[in-house]
Amino acid sequence: MSRLVDGFGRRFWYLRVSITEVCNFRCTYCLPDGYRKEGPLSFMSPLEVERVVRAFADTGVCKVRLTGGEPSVRKDLPEIIARVAQTPGINKVCLTTNGWNLERQVAGWREAGLTNVNVSIDSLDPAAFHRITGHDRLESVVRGLDKALALGVPTVKVNGVLLKEGAQDGFEAFAEFVRERPIAMRFIELMRTGDNAQYFADQHVPGSRLTDWLEARGWTKRERAFDDGPAFEYAQPDYAGRIGLIAPYAPGFCDSCNRLRITARGQLRLCLFGELGVNLRDLLQKDEPEALHARITAALAGKPKGHRLHEQVSGDTRHLAQFGG
Repeated sequence: MSRLVDGFGRRFWYLRVSITEVCNFRCTYCLPDGYRKEGPLSFMSPLEVERVVRAFADTGVCKVRLTGGEPSVRKDLPEIIARVAQTPGINKVCLTTNGWNLERQVAGWREAGLTNVNVSIDSLDPAAFHRITGHDRLESVVRGLDKALALGVPTVKVNGVLLKEGAQDGFEAFAEFVRERPIAMRFIELMRTGDNAQYFADQHVPGSRLTDWLEARGWTKRERAFDDGPAFEYAQPDYAGRIGLIAPYAPGFCDSCNRLRITARGQLRLCLFGELGVNLRDLLQKDEPEALHARITAALAGKPKGHRLHEQVSGDTRHLAQFGG
């Protein structure tokens, strides 16, 4: 089958698959009032996930990230990981998690075939972590991260949203956190969504605040791999880990886009901040790989050159748990 290339010559190696919209955290920047059910929880089955991953693997996709919501609220997560890991052509099986179940379940995920785990930690200050997430679980989340390292998960990363309230102290704390841990800490510039306009106005910090801090302390930018996500990472010889930045408001952010998204309800999203999606669910409920590939290829003609966040346009994305971030 042909490789996936859009109208701007961008090649797609990386697929993000949301398996649930449900999240058990109440993060201030995403779901401050908690998850609210909207219609039946008719999320893709493990077999449907396998079928959509196989279709993309046939076009050259080699990296799959399972997202949510919070993926570990699904009891069949190990089965989903195993099905993805066993798909020919897929060599990286990644998971983004808030860490709620990490300490208890990471061994099973690793056994199922997990190769990469990204853990969301927005602050290393317990009080701030509690205030941001609605839960007093920082110690458990960190123990889970360290357990993932001990189990030999090949790639362990931390994601944290860059917020005005803790920027400077957060940089220093996370630098110490990665001094002895061979992990990447990536700060994500706060993005405006449909539901967080006032919060964005109060808490947005430009990514240059972090890069200026790093460069002033001798950290240097590393080259990105072809299937990397959008983060630029910095290294420093005295630290085992790295610190990175995902800066969606930076010039040219979308120029090297290499990823597509599938929602938990089986829609192809061409851009996180786009409008609507392309339904694949009817073809996933049957086994029609040729029709599925044809629909995916046709849909790519509609992929925009970039998002419109600079114009304060976030498409129909109300919050990041809706489509998996």
